[in-house]
Amino acid sequence: MHPRGTLCFGGRISTGFHSRDSRFGEYSLIELAPSILAADFAHLADQIHAAELGGAAVLHMDVMDGHFVPNLTIGPPLVASVRKVTKLPLDCHLMVENPDDFIPAFKDAGADWISVHQEACVHLHRSIELVKHHGCRAGVVLNPATPVETLTEILDMVDFVLIMSVNPGFGGQKFIRHSLDKIRRLATMREARGLNFRIEVDGGVALDTVTDVVRAGAEILVAGSAVFGSGDPKEHAQKLIKAAHDATSIKV
Repeated sequence: MHPRGTLCFGGRISTGFHSRDSRFGEYSLIELAPSILAADFAHLADQIHAAELGGAAVLHMDVMDGHFVPNLTIGPPLVASVRKVTKLPLDCHLMVENPDDFIPAFKDAGADWISVHQEACVHLHRSIELVKHHGCRAGVVLNPATPVETLTEILDMVDFVLIMSVNPGFGGQKFIRHSLDKIRRLATMREARGLNFRIEVDGGVALDTVTDVVRAGAEILVAGSAVFGSGDPKEHAQKLIKAAHDATSIKV
C-alpha cells in the first residue's frame, strides 16, 4: 500500500495535489477522503487515527447550515479541534448560504481545502478567488441536478470539482447512478482543455459503487458510512482503497 492510501498509476508514488487523467495515465492519483460526519464524535480522535492507519489521505468535513441543506452540522471550532489531532489535509465542504462570509473562519481553523456550491454562490468567480486568497485549495461543488457545463467559465481556476452523487444534507443515502455520466463528461472537458483540476465524488461511495466511480474518472473518494459505519474504520478504509486500485486494472 502506498503512503496515506495514495495510488498513482503507472507504478509511481505521488503525494502532490495534481491530476492528469487521460484514462489512468501515469500521473493519475486516487485518494480516500473519509467524511467525519459519519464518525462517532464521542471517539472522534480515535476514529480519525484508525482511518489514517487504513490509508486515508484527506479528511472530509461536511459543513451544513440548516438553510442551504436541511441539516446542521459542524463549524470552525470542530475543525480547529480536528486540526490538533491529525496532519492530514482538511477538506471543508461548505453546504451553506453566503459561503464567502465563512471562508476566512474555516481557513483560520485549519482548513486546507475549501469547496463552495455553484448553487449557493451568486458570484462564483469571486468566491473561488476568495478561497485562493486565503491560501486554500479551491473547489466547486455540483448538486445532482446541476449540469457540469455550468462550470465552463471557471474550470481553469479550480483545484478540484466535487460531484455530489446524493442530494446533500444527510449521510447514508443511495448513490445516484446518473452521477457517473457527469463524472465522465467532466473528465472529458478537463482532457479537451488540458486542465489539471481533480475530480472528487461524495455520496454513496462504498464497496458496491467504488469500481464504477473510479472507472468514470473520480480521483478523490469521499466515504462516510463505508468507513465509519459499524466495524473497524481502518479495515473499511483498506478495503475501499484496494477496490479502487483493482478498478484501475479492469478493462473497459
